[in-house]
Amino acid sequence: MRLLILLMGVLTAASTYADESVEAKIARAMSAAPDYVSAEATIMDTDGTLLREGTNGWMCHPGGAPGDDHPMCNDAVWTSLMGAMGAGKEYVGDRIGISYMLKGDMNVSNSDPTATDPNNGDVWVQEGPHLMIWVPREMLKGLTDDPYAGGPYVMWGETPYAHIMVPLGEKLR
Repeated sequence: MRLLILLMGVLTAASTYADESVEAKIARAMSAAPDYVSAEATIMDTDGTLLREGTNGWMCHPGGAPGDDHPMCNDAVWTSLMGAMGAGKEYVGDRIGISYMLKGDMNVSNSDPTATDPNNGDVWVQEGPHLMIWVPREMLKGLTDDPYAGGPYVMWGETPYAHIMVPLGEKLR
């Protein structure tokens, strides 16, 4: 549930830092991706407030939900996926989607995006810098779902939100 709240927060949650300046929120959101992506990206606050209009089709957020300061930058596919997830709807895409989280993420279940208890028996992981790649399900064949095997792995593999995690640094937990 914590991750679902994170994802829903991108569209509906209150701002993570209500008294934080717009400039600080924009800077944190931009830190999620390389400058060549984030410099011209639209920046949307966690409550849905437009902080800056962009021109390149990317959408960056300063965090996902109240108390979460892990920024992300999403292409149109990931923006649609997150909207479907937040609404509890199945997601079916027709092309590859990319999301950057170069500042890492919160501790999440690798199998259940709605899980809230890290002691529930699932494998939990807190990635450092990473990319998330959504591909049609048939393209996930042959990839491990073990986040500790080394290299890319499938997260949420048995859900409509299955995607490839590509670690770019050490795990945070």
